[in-house]
Amino acid sequence: MKPSFFDLTYDELKALLTEKGFSPFGATQIFDWVYKKYVYDPKEWSNVSNKAKDFFAENYDFSLLKVVWHGLSKDGTRKFLVKMTDGQTVETVAIPARDRLTLCVSSQVGCAVGCTFCHTATQGLKRHLKASEVVLQYITIQNWLIQNVSQEEKLTNIVYMGQGEPLHNFENMKKATLIFMSEKGMGLGQRRITLSTSGLVPAIEKMALDFPPVNIALSLHSARNNVRTELMPINKVYDLERLFKAIKMIPLKAHRRITYEYLLIDGMNDGSEDVEALANLLNSKESKINLIPFNEFPGSKYKRPSEQKIMWFLDQMIKRGFTCTIRTTKGSDILAACGQLKSEFDKLNLWNKDSEPKVIPSIASSVLQNQVRP
Repeated sequence: MKPSFFDLTYDELKALLTEKGFSPFGATQIFDWVYKKYVYDPKEWSNVSNKAKDFFAENYDFSLLKVVWHGLSKDGTRKFLVKMTDGQTVETVAIPARDRLTLCVSSQVGCAVGCTFCHTATQGLKRHLKASEVVLQYITIQNWLIQNVSQEEKLTNIVYMGQGEPLHNFENMKKATLIFMSEKGMGLGQRRITLSTSGLVPAIEKMALDFPPVNIALSLHSARNNVRTELMPINKVYDLERLFKAIKMIPLKAHRRITYEYLLIDGMNDGSEDVEALANLLNSKESKINLIPFNEFPGSKYKRPSEQKIMWFLDQMIKRGFTCTIRTTKGSDILAACGQLKSEFDKLNLWNKDSEPKVIPSIASSVLQNQVRP
């Protein structure tokens, strides 16, 4: 099997061209064809030498991922299930906002962290995604949008908040980020990429020294160790003291903040003592709190707080001087919980390696019965 072209950073492409006797300056033209013009057939690269075109056509794979399923929510969110060459699948979600279209990207097939509120945690960890498979989520969905929605429908931002723990797959996520940020290619600025982590302390310490500068979001969910440990077993190893010691190593430029994701769960972390603990733990000038009302899914023991309780918690944090927002639930009508779509398809075995996805009338979920074909 040929290696994927999308595993090459710009610098690696230049080095490869030099090694094979081609001009390293060809890397600029090739990145332009692939990442700006969306041309994946080397034979169509008109300003690249014939020998270089033949080399890449013969030795590298330019295939995109296969869109197995696509669902469009009434709020405009588009959820995709994409399949890799080994048949494994991950979810990726295009989330519209007033001035942006953000793609929520997965970093692993499954996850090893085991957060008790997370649907993906029920799947276990199958494997890390390669850098190319991370990049190809963006490329595949961007091409799908151009072909199926509009030439003007362009992704603008990326969040590493899909399935998996990004920092558990450190090197591949680092390489993917370099590819995303390359000025010769997609040219996504550091403010347009956000990495969300559950708090893998050694990787956070490494990230502070050896990772492209991006926005950081930490899945906090409780400022009390006993509660956070119940929600996130990783807290047994890396408690709040160790975690925040590592976070302070991350250099923040002027007017930049770390976002703290706080999943509000009824009766678990939404009381007065939770407000006080959170206010005492965080620095209001360096923090932004993103409240996420729990998105219930079948089999979960947790419940979403009332709207009154959610607004009360928000008001309490604002009164204490924090920038605090509520993340609007997106795609609630298309299996919104991360990993829910993959689980349904895996459970029902809706495809095999050689066939198109099938719709089974007896499927309980009306979402899957009314799938939108790619």
